[in-house]
Amino acid sequence: MQVKVNKQDRKYEGDPQMPLMWYLRDELGLTGTKFGCGVGLCGACTVHVNGKAVRSCATSMKDVAGQAVTTIEGLSPDGNHPIQKAWRAENVPQCGYCQPGQIMQGAALLIENKKPSDEEIKSTMAGNICRCGCYQRIFAAVKAASKEA
Repeated sequence: MQVKVNKQDRKYEGDPQMPLMWYLRDELGLTGTKFGCGVGLCGACTVHVNGKAVRSCATSMKDVAGQAVTTIEGLSPDGNHPIQKAWRAENVPQCGYCQPGQIMQGAALLIENKKPSDEEIKSTMAGNICRCGCYQRIFAAVKAASKEA
């Protein structure tokens, strides 16, 4: 099957049930996508499929056949996507483990809604867990990025 990852065409010939996350990490070496819970609940593995946030641990390769997948590595090659700049400006990360998934979730929100309300930001980001409790800084960064997006 064919899949486009970070704007590059890729061919996959393995098990169609394999989770996208393992393909990205193990076969393509894109380790920015993190393994968290393994059942799509924590958000550490969030990537975009056709611009929509999905949990790559709960998305099979057959589900992304012919689709465009964007990982944290492909969001902005130079790390200057508006949400990445806001993340740095707000000093969001503490341990950093959840940050790629948080950033990808926030970026997907801004693709769908350039000027989300506070409630829309909170409800969209609520599915991504931060073990360090950086939620106020995460919210502030998404809000700041929405002003630049």
